[in-house]
Amino acid sequence: MANHSATKKDVRQAAKRRDRNRYYGKTTRNAIRELKAGTDAKAYTEQLPDVVSMIDKLAKRGVIHKNKAANLKSKLAKKANTTA
Repeated sequence: MANHSATKKDVRQAAKRRDRNRYYGKTTRNAIRELKAGTDAKAYTEQLPDVVSMIDKLAKRGVIHKNKAANLKSKLAKKANTTA
């Protein structure tokens, strides 16, 4: 366990960040899963910008790598084009 007060604070901050990152990551994964499961093309195109925004925020925060974000967005856009 940490002995210095600054290290204890860092442990608290890291735990808070980890919980926050897990929440945003899980929420985004669920949104992607719901988007892929949808069959309506109109609803897909309406929800796509929101999901892409969520993915971009994860990449900006460093929760996921920027290339992974690009791959996810590319796959979603490809599916949007095939359903349209």
